Amino acid sequence: MRKINIAIIGLGNIGSYLFKYLNDNKKKLMEKNNCLPVIKYVSARNKNKKRHIKIKKNQWLKNYLDSTKLKDVDLVIELIGGAEGPAKKLVFSALKHKKHVVTANKALIAKYGDQLSKIAEKNKVNLEFEASVCGGVPIIRSLKEGLIANKISKIYGIFNGTSNYILSTMDRYKKSFDEVLIDAKKLGYAEANPVSDLNGDDVASKLKILSSLCFNSFLNNKIFVEGIKEIDKIDINNANKLGYKIKLLGFAELLNGKIYQRVHPTLIKKDSYVASIEGVLNAVIVDGSPVGQSIIQGEGAGPAATTSALVSDISSISRGNIKFPFSLSSKERKKLVFNDIKSRFFSAYLRFDVIDKPGVLSNITSIFSKNRVSIKRLIQNPYKNNKISSIIIITHDSKNMSLTKILRQVAKKKYIYKKPRLIRIDTN
Repeated sequence: MRKINIAIIGLGNIGSYLFKYLNDNKKKLMEKNNCLPVIKYVSARNKNKKRHIKIKKNQWLKNYLDSTKLKDVDLVIELIGGAEGPAKKLVFSALKHKKHVVTANKALIAKYGDQLSKIAEKNKVNLEFEASVCGGVPIIRSLKEGLIANKISKIYGIFNGTSNYILSTMDRYKKSFDEVLIDAKKLGYAEANPVSDLNGDDVASKLKILSSLCFNSFLNNKIFVEGIKEIDKIDINNANKLGYKIKLLGFAELLNGKIYQRVHPTLIKKDSYVASIEGVLNAVIVDGSPVGQSIIQGEGAGPAATTSALVSDISSISRGNIKFPFSLSSKERKKLVFNDIKSRFFSAYLRFDVIDKPGVLSNITSIFSKNRVSIKRLIQNPYKNNKISSIIIITHDSKNMSLTKILRQVAKKKYIYKKPRLIRIDTN
């Protein structure tokens, strides 16, 4: 019976869960892969931390980098996290020493994936990263294998469970952003410092990886990113009245030979599929030819979902298949043109909280006119004290740079009571 010797580096919630799963399911994995998974070594920053797993003394490595050099290690699993520091050192060293690597590290792959794939190809080892995007949703393998026959034109969806939980809970229970964020931390859905989830960076990292796989391109940093921290209960209520839900979505689209990557809060129709995805779930939608539209949804994070993806990668390597990390070799991947979204056209929701006095509305609409943005719908809601009014404008499709210009120009006016808001609308 063949066996594969594994070193797990990083024993947090995910590393500990994976360790237990591999030990408890050796027989099942051996039968399915014709290969016995053996956890040869482990390493963690704090060896003395209480863990609900039994680790033998001879399994502990004093120096995590030794896992990349020892002859009795075939596969290194990186569960440290972060694009720099120990995680970067570990993965680069492992591939250079001809070890297979499995990682859940989206930040590392989004930043160094092109370099790492070249090293993996040169040394004829695997670099697998299914767990780096959307946890238990098997989108990476679907793009590499299941959808290999398709020319993909667009990939989009909900790629972050924390932001989706916050927005859907604000909507369902009529709570404020801050209230829901506190709940999310208590429930373990948000980290102590959830900044990358809230500002869109987490989704951006995942989108770069997906975009590269969809379009056979190198990773590209030209991406528009906007988070959800500005969204409040008023926006949620307004969306409902207008027949929409607000979701933080990532989009990568191939249009006229150019790729557009964007991450931002989006108004989507209440009766659309994506609007129904609540809580910490993720959903990925792929438009391709000849398949049409494919949808995959599932748990986007957490030890169980991540372990599902990690074991998928471990199994692929156990079967003895050497594959290119990004489907094609580095020589065949393309340097495609990535454009910013300033010339893209969007319908949009704009909200202006203003001091309620004569001339304000006409001044705002004149600014829209000067920027050649056509108004589709206008609603004026006075607040209870009658001194402040909220003006909501829905536009026809307009250039993104014109919409953002209007926002800047109106924001400078003395009648503005609160920072104006712009949310793009998905009209699909």
